[in-house]
Amino acid sequence: MKKMIWALALSVICTAQAANRPNFVFILGEGQGWTSLSTQMDRHNPRSKSDFFYTPNLDRLAAEAMRFSRFYAPSPRCTPSRATYFTGISPAALRMTFVNIKGNTSAAEFTMNLPTSTVTIAERLKPAGYATAHFGKWHVGRPSPEQHGFDESDGSTGNSDQFRSQNPNPKQFDLTADKGIAFMTKNVRAGRPFYLQISHYPGRSALDAKPETVEFMRKRTGNRDPRFLTGAAVALDADNSVGRVLDAIKKLGIENNTYFIYTTDHGTPGRNGLLNSGKGSVYEGGLRVPLIIRGPGITPNTFADTLTTGADIYPTISDLAGIASPLPGRVEGGSLKSVLHKSGIGAVTRPRTEYVVHFPHYDHDPAGPASAIYLGDYKLIHYYAKKQNLLFNLRDDIGERNDLASRQPAKTAELVKEMNDYLLAVKAAFPTIDPNRQIAQRRPKGDKPRKSGKPGQKQRRPGGKKPRRP
Repeated sequence: MKKMIWALALSVICTAQAANRPNFVFILGEGQGWTSLSTQMDRHNPRSKSDFFYTPNLDRLAAEAMRFSRFYAPSPRCTPSRATYFTGISPAALRMTFVNIKGNTSAAEFTMNLPTSTVTIAERLKPAGYATAHFGKWHVGRPSPEQHGFDESDGSTGNSDQFRSQNPNPKQFDLTADKGIAFMTKNVRAGRPFYLQISHYPGRSALDAKPETVEFMRKRTGNRDPRFLTGAAVALDADNSVGRVLDAIKKLGIENNTYFIYTTDHGTPGRNGLLNSGKGSVYEGGLRVPLIIRGPGITPNTFADTLTTGADIYPTISDLAGIASPLPGRVEGGSLKSVLHKSGIGAVTRPRTEYVVHFPHYDHDPAGPASAIYLGDYKLIHYYAKKQNLLFNLRDDIGERNDLASRQPAKTAELVKEMNDYLLAVKAAFPTIDPNRQIAQRRPKGDKPRKSGKPGQKQRRPGGKKPRRP
């Protein structure tokens, strides 16, 4: 019923001619951290890119676009982040805070299914005359993309695609690009604005990359560990599929009326360069990811330093599309339109000033369930099992090496209160701690190290595997 009311209201309010509205292409990468592109993400920090991965098409996109140096995924895991990108609502509020993966244990209640009552970006745009499509990894539950407002899709797919392949790539990189290009071509010919969403599948092994790409990377990087080499080859195959979509936009003659958005769902598994930790952790390595946006009114090769979040994508697209009706009441993000059109200068207006990431589950972080809050230059991480708080000033300490909690108790208390107020306001699920589970006490790298063998000296390597090179 709520969806029907929203659709009717939008149909009445959106009176502008659909043909004059901009197009949108949103490509969501898989597990690609802030330092996992050959594109520098922070103009002030040359270490905000990789010297190993090679992403020439994203480099090309960035030169024509705006890069966001402080952009955060909604979660260190894929399903929660996707749900927020599609709705503008946090994982905590949706109760979609985890993924159902064998071997991982939840400490809090969660759902894997995005409620069909929630207004997605596709349902927000359709009454304004947009054609909508999703191709690639869906991974937000059994209801298909069509049940969430998409005209076209390849189904409610997860990490194993609709053909139940354990290695969906490199095939899916080409297939999703093919489908996306066909969708754009059809709607350009019809004179209809479109919203195209392409979501990549994960890939780590040689079976996920084209043999010629592996060989190219071998020659480019020299004799490297095969695990690093194949990961870089998969990243290049993904980048090449992005390049195909960029080339199609140019060939169709719609560059001047199309917004192209690229980001990822969480940080790279394992190491993330100068950032701490990675996938499955609320440290910067798990949450800080690339965001690159190109389109009308955006000055090429510019940077934005303001803090931005995954919940901002939904209201940004809505605003750029010219939809004047109020956003659904649960949307937590704010539009980036003014920042995009003012060369990266300005702030973002949201319902709340703080930004909270809630991850109440046992996963890759040996310290267990955690939440993080960002406010200004400060970030606080709360670990539930040990009731431990860590405080960092990210302006001075992007690597989260110096815990300030004991030195700034007032700021620590302030952020703990703000975080708890938010979580209670959105009715978040809190973790139940397992007293029999071994939990490490987190110690930032800048603290005095403990002797070898003591918990907390280093992050445990999940599954006994070495982390991927950034």
